[in-house]
Amino acid sequence: MNRLEDIILKNCGPLAPLPTATEPELNRLEGVKAVLFDVYGTLIISGSGDVGTATAIDTSEALTQALVVSGFEGDPEQAGRIGKDLMKAEVQAWHKAGHEAGADFPEVEITKVWKKVIESLKQTEALHAHDIAPEQIRQLGLEYECRVNPVFPMPGSIELLDNLKQRGLPMGIVSNAQYYTPIIFSAFFERSVQEIGFDPDCCIWSYKELKAKPSAQLFPKAGKFLEQNHGVKLSETVYVGNDMLNDIYTAKEAGCKTVLFAGDKRSLRLRETDERCKDLRPDAVITSLNQLLDII
Repeated sequence: MNRLEDIILKNCGPLAPLPTATEPELNRLEGVKAVLFDVYGTLIISGSGDVGTATAIDTSEALTQALVVSGFEGDPEQAGRIGKDLMKAEVQAWHKAGHEAGADFPEVEITKVWKKVIESLKQTEALHAHDIAPEQIRQLGLEYECRVNPVFPMPGSIELLDNLKQRGLPMGIVSNAQYYTPIIFSAFFERSVQEIGFDPDCCIWSYKELKAKPSAQLFPKAGKFLEQNHGVKLSETVYVGNDMLNDIYTAKEAGCKTVLFAGDKRSLRLRETDERCKDLRPDAVITSLNQLLDII
Protein backbone atom coordinates (compact mmCIF):
# COMPACT_ATOMS: atom_id res chain seq x y z
CA MET A 1 0.00 0.00 0.00
CA ASN A 2 1.37 3.42 -0.88
CA ARG A 3 1.30 6.51 1.27
CA LEU A 4 -1.70 8.13 -0.42
CA GLU A 5 -3.78 4.96 -0.12
CA ASP A 6 -2.90 4.84 3.58
CA ILE A 7 -4.09 8.46 4.02
CA ILE A 8 -7.49 7.54 2.56
CA LEU A 9 -7.91 4.49 4.79
CA LYS A 10 -6.83 6.37 7.92
CA ASN A 11 -9.16 9.32 7.34
CA CYS A 12 -12.22 7.70 5.76
CA GLY A 13 -14.10 5.31 8.02
CA PRO A 14 -17.24 3.36 7.14
CA LEU A 15 -20.14 5.32 5.65
CA ALA A 16 -23.60 4.02 4.84
CA PRO A 17 -25.90 5.45 2.16
CA LEU A 18 -28.90 7.47 3.33
CA PRO A 19 -32.20 6.14 1.94
CA THR A 20 -34.14 8.24 -0.56
CA ALA A 21 -37.85 8.44 -1.27
CA THR A 22 -37.30 7.51 -4.91
CA GLU A 23 -38.86 4.27 -6.12
CA PRO A 24 -36.84 2.00 -8.45
CA GLU A 25 -37.92 1.64 -12.06
CA LEU A 26 -36.32 -1.62 -13.15
CA ASN A 27 -36.97 -1.45 -16.86
CA ARG A 28 -35.12 -4.05 -18.89
CA LEU A 29 -32.48 -2.46 -21.13
CA GLU A 30 -31.86 -4.44 -24.29
CA GLY A 31 -28.72 -4.42 -26.38
CA VAL A 32 -26.31 -3.12 -23.73
CA LYS A 33 -22.73 -3.99 -24.68
CA ALA A 34 -20.77 -1.67 -22.36
CA VAL A 35 -21.23 0.22 -19.08
CA LEU A 36 -19.92 3.64 -18.09
CA PHE A 37 -20.08 4.90 -14.50
CA ASP A 38 -19.98 8.06 -12.48
CA VAL A 39 -17.83 7.78 -9.32
CA TYR A 40 -18.87 10.10 -6.46
CA GLY A 41 -22.35 9.30 -5.21
CA THR A 42 -22.60 6.24 -7.45
CA LEU A 43 -19.76 3.75 -6.99
CA ILE A 44 -18.32 5.67 -4.03
CA ILE A 45 -20.25 7.21 -1.14
CA SER A 46 -19.33 10.87 -0.87
CA GLY A 47 -19.71 12.49 2.52
CA SER A 48 -20.29 15.89 0.89
CA GLY A 49 -22.32 14.49 -2.02
CA ASP A 50 -19.66 15.17 -4.66
CA VAL A 51 -15.93 15.63 -5.19
CA GLY A 52 -14.86 18.43 -2.84
CA THR A 53 -13.87 21.08 -5.37
CA ALA A 54 -17.26 20.78 -7.05
CA THR A 55 -19.19 21.51 -3.86
CA ALA A 56 -16.90 24.26 -2.50
CA ILE A 57 -17.07 22.72 0.97
CA ASP A 58 -14.03 23.98 2.80
CA THR A 59 -13.08 24.99 6.31
CA SER A 60 -10.05 26.66 7.77
CA GLU A 61 -9.86 23.92 10.41
CA ALA A 62 -9.63 21.20 7.75
CA LEU A 63 -6.87 23.12 5.99
CA THR A 64 -5.01 23.74 9.23
CA GLN A 65 -5.04 20.03 10.06
CA ALA A 66 -4.00 19.08 6.53
CA LEU A 67 -1.07 21.50 6.59
CA VAL A 68 0.18 20.14 9.94
CA VAL A 69 0.06 16.46 9.03
CA SER A 70 1.59 17.21 5.62
CA GLY A 71 4.66 18.73 7.29
CA PHE A 72 4.25 22.42 6.45
CA GLU A 73 5.94 24.72 8.94
CA GLY A 74 4.84 28.13 10.18
CA ASP A 75 1.58 29.31 11.74
CA PRO A 76 -0.87 26.62 10.59
CA GLU A 77 -3.96 28.28 12.09
CA GLN A 78 -3.23 31.55 10.32
CA ALA A 79 -2.40 29.64 7.14
CA GLY A 80 -5.69 27.77 7.41
CA ARG A 81 -7.71 30.98 7.75
CA ILE A 82 -5.94 32.74 4.90
CA GLY A 83 -5.53 29.67 2.71
CA LYS A 84 -9.24 28.89 2.68
CA ASP A 85 -9.96 32.17 0.88
CA LEU A 86 -6.88 31.88 -1.32
CA MET A 87 -8.08 28.48 -2.51
CA LYS A 88 -11.54 29.80 -3.40
CA ALA A 89 -10.00 32.68 -5.32
CA GLU A 90 -7.61 30.41 -7.20
CA VAL A 91 -10.40 28.00 -8.20
CA GLN A 92 -12.45 30.96 -9.43
CA ALA A 93 -9.47 32.22 -11.43
CA TRP A 94 -9.06 28.78 -13.03
CA HIS A 95 -12.73 28.70 -13.99
CA LYS A 96 -12.56 32.22 -15.44
CA ALA A 97 -9.48 31.35 -17.50
CA GLY A 98 -11.13 28.13 -18.65
CA HIS A 99 -14.24 29.95 -19.83
CA GLU A 100 -12.09 32.48 -21.67
CA ALA A 101 -10.26 29.60 -23.36
CA GLY A 102 -13.58 28.19 -24.59
CA ALA A 103 -14.33 25.43 -22.05
CA ASP A 104 -18.07 25.07 -21.44
CA PHE A 105 -17.59 23.80 -17.85
CA PRO A 106 -13.95 24.33 -16.78
CA GLU A 107 -12.29 22.01 -14.28
CA VAL A 108 -9.25 22.66 -12.12
CA GLU A 109 -6.17 20.51 -11.70
CA ILE A 110 -6.13 20.67 -7.94
CA THR A 111 -2.40 20.08 -7.35
CA LYS A 112 -1.66 23.24 -9.34
CA VAL A 113 -4.26 25.12 -7.30
CA TRP A 114 -2.65 23.99 -4.07
CA LYS A 115 0.81 24.89 -5.35
CA LYS A 116 -0.34 28.47 -5.98
CA VAL A 117 -2.01 28.62 -2.56
CA ILE A 118 1.17 27.46 -0.80
CA GLU A 119 3.28 29.98 -2.74
CA SER A 120 0.90 32.75 -1.67
CA LEU A 121 0.94 31.59 1.96
CA LYS A 122 4.75 31.70 1.97
CA GLN A 123 4.58 35.31 0.82
CA THR A 124 2.30 36.19 3.74
CA GLU A 125 4.81 34.45 6.06
CA ALA A 126 2.02 32.24 7.42
CA LEU A 127 4.23 29.39 6.17
CA HIS A 128 8.00 29.23 6.22
CA ALA A 129 9.60 29.60 2.83
CA HIS A 130 11.33 26.49 1.54
CA ASP A 131 11.11 24.26 -1.49
CA ILE A 132 7.92 22.22 -1.62
CA ALA A 133 8.12 18.75 -3.13
CA PRO A 134 5.29 17.69 -5.50
CA GLU A 135 4.55 14.72 -3.24
CA GLN A 136 3.98 17.06 -0.30
CA ILE A 137 1.43 18.99 -2.38
CA ARG A 138 -0.30 15.72 -3.31
CA GLN A 139 -0.41 14.72 0.35
CA LEU A 140 -1.86 18.11 1.34
CA GLY A 141 -4.56 17.92 -1.32
CA LEU A 142 -5.61 14.45 -0.25
CA GLU A 143 -5.46 15.17 3.50
CA TYR A 144 -7.70 18.17 2.93
CA GLU A 145 -10.13 16.32 0.64
CA CYS A 146 -10.51 13.45 3.11
CA ARG A 147 -11.51 15.94 5.79
CA VAL A 148 -14.08 17.86 3.75
CA ASN A 149 -15.35 14.91 1.72
CA PRO A 150 -14.82 11.50 3.38
CA VAL A 151 -15.52 8.58 1.06
CA PHE A 152 -16.34 4.89 1.27
CA PRO A 153 -17.40 2.25 -1.26
CA MET A 154 -21.12 2.16 -2.06
CA PRO A 155 -22.62 -1.15 -0.88
CA GLY A 156 -22.41 -3.73 -3.64
CA SER A 157 -19.99 -1.73 -5.79
CA ILE A 158 -17.16 -4.24 -6.03
CA GLU A 159 -19.57 -7.17 -6.46
CA LEU A 160 -21.27 -5.32 -9.31
CA LEU A 161 -17.97 -4.53 -11.02
CA ASP A 162 -16.74 -8.11 -10.59
CA ASN A 163 -19.95 -9.44 -12.15
CA LEU A 164 -19.76 -7.10 -15.13
CA LYS A 165 -16.11 -8.01 -15.65
CA GLN A 166 -17.00 -11.72 -15.60
CA ARG A 167 -19.68 -11.06 -18.19
CA GLY A 168 -17.01 -9.54 -20.42
CA LEU A 169 -18.70 -6.16 -20.66
CA PRO A 170 -16.31 -3.27 -21.37
CA MET A 171 -16.41 -0.74 -18.54
CA GLY A 172 -15.35 2.87 -18.28
CA ILE A 173 -15.76 5.98 -16.14
CA VAL A 174 -16.87 9.51 -16.97
CA SER A 175 -16.53 11.47 -13.75
CA ASN A 176 -15.69 14.75 -12.15
CA ALA A 177 -12.50 13.78 -10.40
CA GLN A 178 -9.01 14.68 -9.25
CA TYR A 179 -5.69 12.82 -9.07
CA TYR A 180 -6.78 11.05 -5.90
CA THR A 181 -9.97 9.58 -7.38
CA PRO A 182 -8.31 6.49 -8.94
CA ILE A 183 -6.37 6.05 -5.69
CA ILE A 184 -9.68 5.71 -3.81
CA PHE A 185 -10.36 2.54 -5.82
CA SER A 186 -6.96 1.02 -5.14
CA ALA A 187 -7.18 1.91 -1.44
CA PHE A 188 -10.56 0.33 -0.79
CA PHE A 189 -10.68 -2.40 -3.45
CA GLU A 190 -6.96 -3.29 -3.28
CA ARG A 191 -6.86 -3.29 -7.07
CA SER A 192 -6.10 -0.63 -9.62
CA VAL A 193 -8.87 0.77 -11.80
CA GLN A 194 -7.57 -1.36 -14.66
CA GLU A 195 -7.37 -4.50 -12.51
CA ILE A 196 -10.99 -3.96 -11.42
CA GLY A 197 -11.96 -4.20 -15.07
CA PHE A 198 -12.09 -0.64 -16.38
CA ASP A 199 -10.53 0.14 -19.74
CA PRO A 200 -8.12 3.02 -18.94
CA ASP A 201 -8.78 4.58 -22.35
CA CYS A 202 -12.49 4.71 -21.49
CA CYS A 203 -11.90 6.40 -18.12
CA ILE A 204 -12.45 10.11 -18.68
CA TRP A 205 -11.42 12.12 -15.65
CA SER A 206 -12.41 15.80 -15.52
CA TYR A 207 -9.10 16.98 -14.08
CA LYS A 208 -7.21 15.53 -17.03
CA GLU A 209 -9.58 17.08 -19.57
CA LEU A 210 -9.83 20.41 -17.68
CA LYS A 211 -13.57 20.12 -18.32
CA ALA A 212 -16.22 18.95 -15.86
CA LYS A 213 -19.63 17.44 -16.33
CA PRO A 214 -22.06 18.52 -17.68
CA SER A 215 -19.58 19.40 -20.43
CA ALA A 216 -20.75 17.95 -23.73
CA GLN A 217 -17.19 16.96 -24.65
CA LEU A 218 -16.51 14.15 -22.16
CA PHE A 219 -18.85 11.38 -23.31
CA PRO A 220 -17.84 11.55 -26.99
CA LYS A 221 -14.23 10.92 -25.94
CA ALA A 222 -15.29 7.82 -24.00
CA GLY A 223 -17.37 6.79 -27.00
CA LYS A 224 -14.40 7.13 -29.34
CA PHE A 225 -12.39 4.61 -27.32
CA LEU A 226 -15.33 2.26 -26.73
CA GLU A 227 -15.75 2.00 -30.49
CA GLN A 228 -12.03 1.90 -31.23
CA ASN A 229 -11.11 -0.66 -28.54
CA HIS A 230 -14.29 -2.73 -28.30
CA GLY A 231 -16.44 -2.02 -31.35
CA VAL A 232 -19.22 -0.64 -29.13
CA LYS A 233 -21.20 2.52 -29.89
CA LEU A 234 -22.54 4.90 -27.25
CA SER A 235 -26.06 3.85 -28.30
CA GLU A 236 -25.11 0.35 -27.07
CA THR A 237 -23.73 1.72 -23.80
CA VAL A 238 -25.48 2.42 -20.51
CA TYR A 239 -24.30 5.18 -18.20
CA VAL A 240 -25.00 4.98 -14.47
CA GLY A 241 -24.97 8.14 -12.35
CA ASN A 242 -26.73 9.98 -9.53
CA ASP A 243 -27.23 13.44 -11.04
CA MET A 244 -30.03 14.16 -13.51
CA LEU A 245 -28.09 17.02 -15.14
CA ASN A 246 -24.43 16.05 -14.92
CA ASP A 247 -25.08 12.37 -15.58
CA ILE A 248 -28.44 11.56 -17.14
CA TYR A 249 -28.93 14.63 -19.33
CA THR A 250 -25.34 14.72 -20.55
CA ALA A 251 -25.12 10.98 -21.22
CA LYS A 252 -28.47 10.91 -23.01
CA GLU A 253 -27.44 13.87 -25.18
CA ALA A 254 -24.37 11.86 -26.19
CA GLY A 255 -26.57 8.90 -27.17
CA CYS A 256 -26.20 6.59 -24.15
CA LYS A 257 -28.89 4.62 -22.41
CA THR A 258 -29.15 5.98 -18.88
CA VAL A 259 -29.71 4.61 -15.37
CA LEU A 260 -30.24 6.97 -12.43
CA PHE A 261 -28.72 5.67 -9.19
CA ALA A 262 -31.02 6.96 -6.45
CA GLY A 263 -29.52 5.07 -3.53
CA ASP A 264 -28.03 7.83 -1.37
CA LYS A 265 -29.83 11.00 -0.27
CA ARG A 266 -26.50 12.85 0.11
CA SER A 267 -25.72 12.71 -3.58
CA LEU A 268 -29.04 12.25 -5.41
CA ARG A 269 -29.54 15.30 -7.63
CA LEU A 270 -32.94 15.37 -9.33
CA ARG A 271 -32.54 18.95 -10.68
CA GLU A 272 -36.30 19.41 -10.90
CA THR A 273 -36.09 23.17 -11.46
CA ASP A 274 -33.54 22.90 -14.28
CA GLU A 275 -35.16 23.35 -17.70
CA ARG A 276 -32.92 20.65 -19.17
CA CYS A 277 -34.24 18.10 -16.68
CA LYS A 278 -37.93 18.99 -16.33
CA ASP A 279 -39.15 16.49 -18.94
CA LEU A 280 -36.14 14.20 -18.76
CA ARG A 281 -36.56 10.54 -17.86
CA PRO A 282 -33.76 8.02 -17.34
CA ASP A 283 -34.26 4.65 -19.00
CA ALA A 284 -34.27 3.04 -15.55
CA VAL A 285 -33.91 3.98 -11.88
CA ILE A 286 -32.08 1.82 -9.35
CA THR A 287 -31.82 2.29 -5.60
CA SER A 288 -29.12 -0.33 -5.01
CA LEU A 289 -26.25 -1.15 -7.34
CA ASN A 290 -27.05 -4.84 -7.60
CA GLN A 291 -30.34 -3.95 -9.33
CA LEU A 292 -28.31 -3.03 -12.41
CA LEU A 293 -27.54 -6.70 -12.93
CA ASP A 294 -31.26 -7.45 -13.27
CA ILE A 295 -31.90 -4.96 -16.08
CA ILE A 296 -28.96 -5.38 -18.45
